[in-house]
Amino acid sequence: MTDRDKIKMQNSKCKIKEVIAAKRQFHNFDFLSLIFEFIRGKRPWMIFVLAVISVGVLALLGLLRTAVPHQNAALSTFAVRRGDLTITVTESGSIKARDTIDIKSGVWGQAATIISLVPEGTYITQEDVNNGKILVELDSSSLKERLREEEKGLASAEARLIEEQENYHIQQNQNESDITVAQLRVRFAMLDFQKYLGETVANKFIERINQDPNQSANSASLFMDPNLLLDDSNLGGSASQELKRLTDSITLAKSKLQRAEATLKWTKELSDKGYVSSTELQADELERDSLKIQQEQAEINLALFKRYDFTKAVEQLLSDYKEAKRELERAEARARSRMAQAQARLSNAEEDVVETTEDVQRRKRQVDACIIKAPAPGLVVYSSSSGGGDAFRRETAGPIREGGTVYERQTIIQLPNTAEMIAEISVHESSVDMVKPGQRATITVDAFPDEKFYGQVLKIAALPDSQRGWLSPDLKVYTTQVLIEGSPQSLRPGMSAKVEILVEQLHDVLFVPVQVVANREGKKLCYVMASDTAQPREVSTGAFNDTFVQIISGLAEGEQVLLNPPRLTEPAAVAQSTKDEG
Repeated sequence: MTDRDKIKMQNSKCKIKEVIAAKRQFHNFDFLSLIFEFIRGKRPWMIFVLAVISVGVLALLGLLRTAVPHQNAALSTFAVRRGDLTITVTESGSIKARDTIDIKSGVWGQAATIISLVPEGTYITQEDVNNGKILVELDSSSLKERLREEEKGLASAEARLIEEQENYHIQQNQNESDITVAQLRVRFAMLDFQKYLGETVANKFIERINQDPNQSANSASLFMDPNLLLDDSNLGGSASQELKRLTDSITLAKSKLQRAEATLKWTKELSDKGYVSSTELQADELERDSLKIQQEQAEINLALFKRYDFTKAVEQLLSDYKEAKRELERAEARARSRMAQAQARLSNAEEDVVETTEDVQRRKRQVDACIIKAPAPGLVVYSSSSGGGDAFRRETAGPIREGGTVYERQTIIQLPNTAEMIAEISVHESSVDMVKPGQRATITVDAFPDEKFYGQVLKIAALPDSQRGWLSPDLKVYTTQVLIEGSPQSLRPGMSAKVEILVEQLHDVLFVPVQVVANREGKKLCYVMASDTAQPREVSTGAFNDTFVQIISGLAEGEQVLLNPPRLTEPAAVAQSTKDEG
């Protein structure tokens, strides 16, 4: 803060002191103080009415003042003193507990009726806290009814959860069974394929198909691809047996045909020589033709087997194997789908149980919240008496009493801890810079005017009081807390108190009353009496309290200065003539 700002602040303080002095002259200062004390804590509309009345009274006093002739007190003087000067800030406030617990209604979503209530002013001890002393009991009948309904819903949700858990395990087992059956079908199809072709050829064939899934199952390659099958003897299984049977049939038919042809040859030679009849020759020719037909039939059967039967069997067995593998994939997909559905139903059931359990627990907490026990020692103060809480709810719910109604989060009782008490005051903005935490203070309580209490400044608000600013925009005060040492049991929250904060102790300084210094065109002036004439003199001021202000320069000890400097509009000659008339 610059020196100019400090001077302005001191000038403002001097103006305030001038107004107070004027009020004292006309004996209306006590009247205004009574008005201010009366309106403290009142409602806005009452404050407005009282303000109108106060303005009327002040106007009447002003008229009376104009009717009184000028007194010689205007020329009273004060001798400039030198000595010790105590700088203090004095403000009024009220006694409060340093720590206060607000006991609120824990019943959410609805109003609650007070069944029983501890009497106001009861002091709660630590023993009461340990014994669980009940402060407030609210009506919980409707809450208990809802709790029973929610507990029924919880039982149903838990039963559904058990059912879904069992269904989940059943589906797991069913999926395992379906997959196992599908896997067996794949294995059996492979065994059938290996049984027909033989394990070596079947594995080579399957390997070729797996390498190129788009390749057609051409069984003729088994007899033509030298890399897959060198000769028919490599075949195994039933196909090999059938192939061997057909090959053996051809071999046997060839042998029989060769023998028949040899017999026929000898028969023809014998017939030509007349040793064999034509009938026997015809019989041998018929036998030869018959065996020739049998050989051709055996060769046709082998060709048909290789071209059709073998191909059909191979492709059928291969198709069965592929279909079994696809069925295995479908079974696994169905298992995943069914497990996902079962898991979703199980999760929903679990969430229902969790949500219903939370609802039941919340409802139980609400039922338990209807019984409010003492959380800590302190003095019982109803919120309607202390003025705490929501003003709208206080108006709608009415005073805190048995049978009354309280709403959600509404403060029912304030429990100040009287073990540590503070005095809360409002420091004017002109003095707030002088007040610091830790400064010593003297507290006087209106209830005990002959007793003084001592303490120290605890903290000063960083911003001005918004409520005071709304009532009077030009008035800026800062809420300040002063810790009272010892916290006597006689002090009660709400008592009016006056706090004098020791700011500074000056030694061997010049000082004059604050009303002596006047502001004239940005200068600080004191009117010094010299040869029965008041002469203005510029001075420099320092620290000040409610009564005196330090003079740094401009005055000497013992000089007489006017207690009431002339008004700005009053010429000096008028002042002198007034003195002569006196």
